[in-house]
Amino acid sequence: MSELDFEALLASHDKSDMAGFTRKFVDDLEAAMSSDIEIEEDMDWTGVVCLGMGGSGAGGIFLSTLADQSGGVPFVVWNNYGLPSWWGPDWLVIATSYSGNTEETLDGVRQALEAGGIVVGICSGGELEELLSESEDALCLSVPSGQMPRSAFGHLFGTQLSVCWALGILAKPSDEEIMQMLDRLRSASESANIVGGDGRVAAMANGMSERDIAIVSSSEMSSAGVRFTNQLNENSERFSRPVALPEMNHNEIIAWSRHSSSQALLYLASPFTHPRVRARMNWMMENVEAGDSWLLECDSESLVESLLIAAHITDWVSIALAVMNGIDPSEMTAIVGLKAHLSTLQ
Repeated sequence: MSELDFEALLASHDKSDMAGFTRKFVDDLEAAMSSDIEIEEDMDWTGVVCLGMGGSGAGGIFLSTLADQSGGVPFVVWNNYGLPSWWGPDWLVIATSYSGNTEETLDGVRQALEAGGIVVGICSGGELEELLSESEDALCLSVPSGQMPRSAFGHLFGTQLSVCWALGILAKPSDEEIMQMLDRLRSASESANIVGGDGRVAAMANGMSERDIAIVSSSEMSSAGVRFTNQLNENSERFSRPVALPEMNHNEIIAWSRHSSSQALLYLASPFTHPRVRARMNWMMENVEAGDSWLLECDSESLVESLLIAAHITDWVSIALAVMNGIDPSEMTAIVGLKAHLSTLQ
């Protein structure tokens, strides 16, 4: 589709300016990464539990991926009420709720504080801010309000990274490395923009428009694949299936021989993809005859940069798919209705 087409489609359907928030992603990330975190270095943790749901919880999956590659302690994502049975105060809790009112996250925070745990909260206000302000064992970090949680990934994940860097539980790049990364992300962002970009996102969205969508990621990129699925669910009102290599080669690959022609297939890879996983992916690209397929090769100097490139480009794909099909990418009628129902229950 042409640039003028997408300008008109966004004007007609993007009522809450999801595209505008997406264009600010790198600026949001930079602001969050450069914020002063008033916390002392502390690596004496058994591990970190990341609480969060939906768009607010996405960053925890990315942190877990980074920790698996080069972190000093394990990160476990908890998308539920309460806390896992094995949790104890020797595990740091990072609780992220953009609104500050996510009931599952609040439930886990209360349990952690009651049991003597330490909680770092990230929110734009709400009940989480109030709850943490009343505890000496908690720190609340504020992010700007006024948008959908899934469009605030730069604010939220950037703040999560800053916390982990300040604590020393994830290695912080040098200031120069961070600035160079942000410059490259800005270049990638300009190319991905569906108005004035290089057209790759539009081509991907067009190929996915009438097909089932599957995302096959190398293991280190699987968090970006999961987030893309969530963005397709919320922004585009589409189902999608994320799977990771090498695991899917031991089960799901059998089904591809029968059903591949109806699929739109996106492969996610990076310079950190294991050579044997790369060989598996290459075999699939040669032998699986999908209806349409693409390789998103996220070249970068670091894994965090590869993940951010993938997240940002696929955000644009989800927005393009939405407006191409007459959908407002900011609407979430079912979620609003469910929350209203839950508010009537004790």
